[in-house]
Amino acid sequence: MLQIFNIRLNEVQQQVPRSLGMLKDLFYIDLSNNELHGTLPTSLLYNCTNLISVDLSNNSFTGLIPPEIGNHLPYLGTLNLYFNQLSEVAAMNTISAYFNLSDNALEGPIPMELSHMDKVQEIDLSSNKFTGKIPSTLETCVEVQLVNLSHNHLQGTIPPTLGKLRSIKILDLSSNSFSGEVPSSLAFSTSLQQLNLSCNNLSGPLPQGGVFANLTGESLMGNHFCGSSLGLPSCNSNKGRKHSKIFLLLLVCIVSVLAFLTTLLSVVCYRRIRRIVVSHRGETDLNTPAQDLSSSYPRITYRELVEATGGFDLSSLIGSGSYGHVYRGVLSDGTVVAIKVLQFQASNSTRSFNRECQVLKRIRHRNLMRIITACSLPDFKALVLPFMINGSLESHLYPQAPGTGTSQLSLVERVNICCDIAEGMAYLHHHSPVQVIHCDLKPSNILLNDDMTAIVSDFGIARLVMRVTERNLIAENAANSTANLLFGSVGYIPPEYGYGRNASTKGDVYSFGIIVLELVTRKRPTDDMFGEGQSLQKWVKNHYRGQLENIIDSFLLQEVEAQNPEIRNVWKVAIIELLDVGLICTQEAPSTRPSMIDAADDLERLKRYLGGDTTATVSSSYGMSSSTITGGDFW
Repeated sequence: MLQIFNIRLNEVQQQVPRSLGMLKDLFYIDLSNNELHGTLPTSLLYNCTNLISVDLSNNSFTGLIPPEIGNHLPYLGTLNLYFNQLSEVAAMNTISAYFNLSDNALEGPIPMELSHMDKVQEIDLSSNKFTGKIPSTLETCVEVQLVNLSHNHLQGTIPPTLGKLRSIKILDLSSNSFSGEVPSSLAFSTSLQQLNLSCNNLSGPLPQGGVFANLTGESLMGNHFCGSSLGLPSCNSNKGRKHSKIFLLLLVCIVSVLAFLTTLLSVVCYRRIRRIVVSHRGETDLNTPAQDLSSSYPRITYRELVEATGGFDLSSLIGSGSYGHVYRGVLSDGTVVAIKVLQFQASNSTRSFNRECQVLKRIRHRNLMRIITACSLPDFKALVLPFMINGSLESHLYPQAPGTGTSQLSLVERVNICCDIAEGMAYLHHHSPVQVIHCDLKPSNILLNDDMTAIVSDFGIARLVMRVTERNLIAENAANSTANLLFGSVGYIPPEYGYGRNASTKGDVYSFGIIVLELVTRKRPTDDMFGEGQSLQKWVKNHYRGQLENIIDSFLLQEVEAQNPEIRNVWKVAIIELLDVGLICTQEAPSTRPSMIDAADDLERLKRYLGGDTTATVSSSYGMSSSTITGGDFW
């Protein structure tokens, strides 16, 4: 008399026993998220005629879906076969709620029987190998609210009958090979709320009104639309230009140049092949897409990211750059995340994405950004990262909102932030399984979590270094880099990079030193006040002793207790020590700069001293000021 059978999220490794078909009173069965294999359990699907919900998703079932299921299960409302290895399908007109066959190996045309499902509310056939056209009779699914046909090989035009689905709310046709114009009937659908047409071969003007009034660029990218909105080209452009004689002449020239370069490269290839072989023995291939994250990180679909960001709405946008955009998203379980979406138009963007995946999956440290998961498709790539509620260090140093004035970071907070950055960078340089050179350390890449702990982020142009012998380190070939000769951002690039030197850990030390000086002086390294031939560190060397009292006074405005003369003296020494750390880290010659371990040790001592440990010293381990603080009950 068993009615409910649920063994989801276990590690069951077998075929489904035929004896389950003897449970004639069963109406709910959930075998999802196991390691079941073989064909679908026909004894269960044929004999348990009271079934209303069947969930066999996330297993390894193969073969076909028996077409007779609809005749044997008259009450079936939900059928979930997501993420298996099924190859054939027939629709069941009895399903009244949920029909999910996504992420299988289903081939051939979409079954015409699909139009018989006049009660179904959700149809998800995404991430399969369906070919051919969308059946025009799909309009008979009068109750359907969601249709997801994305990531298949469907062709032809979009049938106008889709606009007649009276209950449709979400329609996803992305990542197929649809062509022609978008039918205007979709604009007249009063129920349609979300539409994704990205990554097809559609062209022509977009319909006006309806769901098209709220579409974003992400839902249209990868097509050939024209019009007056969303930055689309004009529809009146000369379509015959590509057939002109000039175009043909350019085409001949390009082909000739490519043929010459191919011949030249074939000659050079032999000389480089030995170096490439040696390099690839010691380093994981950075061109491998991020699917290898799926074994140890949770799976996430493009659809889930769309839902988490409201269709990548502008109200969810929290940052952008040459790499793409960062959105604030809320997952289905309520987790708030940051979603970094790759911009495919950017050069080296795919390699930058793969680089960041390779770095983030190798590092584990409280002061380094961790990865939650990634979504990697041929035409869409995104990183899902923890959301940092306090934003970037740059936003605290240089507030943009009107009336916010200068940064409210206290001296203690600034020392803590310097210490956090140094600890994270020391791990990358000296303790990580693969040595990592960040190459773009700056305040906008330092994020602050809810307790103001600094987190180093953005490893899109980082360099991985593998150990070949005990004495030699070989970085990846510069030709494979995600950047050109200069790594980083203006103002934070060490001088040796300008002379063609390879990226090194001492380059990161230089960038860190600039950030330390910036935290104390509250001046950008690119400020015009320094003048030609000047720099932030040169200005500090020439003026900081005279400006010290002004710097202390600026902190006094925030913290009343620092007006105590003894505490003021402690702060004076602490500020001098911070400036000395910044200056020693930004010395011209890389060999004279300290390691990040040395910098982290000195900042940790300074942090303990400001926290009340009067036995701590702030004498530099690489010795510039060599100031020692003793005694004194300042707290």
